[in-house]
Amino acid sequence: MDLQEFVTSNEPDESSARFELENSKLLDIEVEGSIMTKAGAMVAHDGNLSFTGKSSAEGGITGFIKQAATSEGTPVMEVEGQGHVYLADQGKRIQPLALEEGEAISVNGNDVLAFENSVDYSIGTIGSIGGAQAAGLTNVYLTGPGHVAITTHGDPIVLQPPIKTDPSATVAWSDNLSPSIDTNRSLSDAIGQSSGERYQMNFSGTGGFVVVQPYEEGPQEQI
Repeated sequence: MDLQEFVTSNEPDESSARFELENSKLLDIEVEGSIMTKAGAMVAHDGNLSFTGKSSAEGGITGFIKQAATSEGTPVMEVEGQGHVYLADQGKRIQPLALEEGEAISVNGNDVLAFENSVDYSIGTIGSIGGAQAAGLTNVYLTGPGHVAITTHGDPIVLQPPIKTDPSATVAWSDNLSPSIDTNRSLSDAIGQSSGERYQMNFSGTGGFVVVQPYEEGPQEQI
C-alpha cells in the first residue's frame, strides 16, 4: 500500500463505545471524567488529560495491589479530563468487558488494564504459596456497573468447573467461585525438581467460569 493508504487504514475508528479496541492489542478509551489504568500502559493520548500516579497499597482509592511474591506493589494511574487515551500492555491481547450493576469478576492483578471509576474494587489473596509460584494468587475483585479491560497472552479459553488450573496461566474467574490451592508433590518427585504444575488452583462446584491463557506468566513479568 502507499503512504496515504497506510495512514487511512490505521487511523482510529470512530464509534460511540467508551472502551473500543483499535486492534486486539490496543485499547482506545474515551475519557470524560476519570478512569483508572495500569501504570505504564499509556502509549498515546489527545485532548485535555492529566495523569496522576497512585501509590501501591493493599486497598483504598489511592492504591491497587501488593504482590505476595515480592512484596512490591503494582502501581496504577488515574486519568482525568476529556479526551482519548490509548493503552497497551507488552503486546498482550485486550479483552474489554461490560459489568452490569452488581455483576463481578475476580482478576489476576497483573491482568487488569483499566476500569471506569464507577467500578468498585477490592483486593483478595487465594491460598498460600511461596517463591516463583506466587504469580496469579493475588487478585482484584471488580464489581459493576461499568467497563473494565483485562489482558491475556494469546487467545484465552473459558472453562467451567469443576476444574484445576495452573496459577500462572489463570487470568480470571466468576464471582461465585472461591478457588483453593492444591499441591501435587508427585509431579516434582517424578522429574526431580520443582514444577509449575506442582501447584494447582482447584475450582470446585458447578456454575461459573474460569479464564485461562495459553501462557504461564512468571513472577518477573508481574512488575
